[in-house]
Amino acid sequence: MTTSKPRLSTKDWIAAGFRSLVTKGPEALKAEPLARELGTTKGSFYWHFKDVPDFKTKMLQHWQGAVIQALSAAVDAGGTAAQRLYRINEISATEAGSFGGAALEPAIRAWAQSDAEVAAAVEEIDAKRLAYLGATLKQLDLTNPEFARILYGAFIGMGTLSATDGQDNTDALSTLTAAMLALQDA
Repeated sequence: MTTSKPRLSTKDWIAAGFRSLVTKGPEALKAEPLARELGTTKGSFYWHFKDVPDFKTKMLQHWQGAVIQALSAAVDAGGTAAQRLYRINEISATEAGSFGGAALEPAIRAWAQSDAEVAAAVEEIDAKRLAYLGATLKQLDLTNPEFARILYGAFIGMGTLSATDGQDNTDALSTLTAAMLALQDA
């Protein structure tokens, strides 16, 4: 009796792409190695994607959508501006979900160094995150735009550090956020 494998979905391929990006780099984002990793044929890849550039574009779209959804959820959950600020940091630290975990963002940023489409996607997400942080800080009367850049720079740096040392960056970001909020009372 033969058993058939379940059909792979577009999401399965994208998840495999993110895992490969994190562990092997952008050069691994090709149909053949991904098919081998998933135990299937290249035909399955081409069933879901026109070609490799289409696959990469869909990966980026998925990542951007996840980031925007996470930011919106952090802001839309209500509460005080301070609570929203903490949530933005917490959600940003975990938005990658099962697609590469904490190492995904640094891998995407590294990929952006050699790919203009990825660089544009990262630039767009950076602008959105900075806008969310800036608007939330403004509600706290912390209007210096450098405060948003400092928090965001810490997020990026802690993400890279977490990808290499395996530590969770949420506590460090919470500490920096608390220090920033202490400025509100100064």
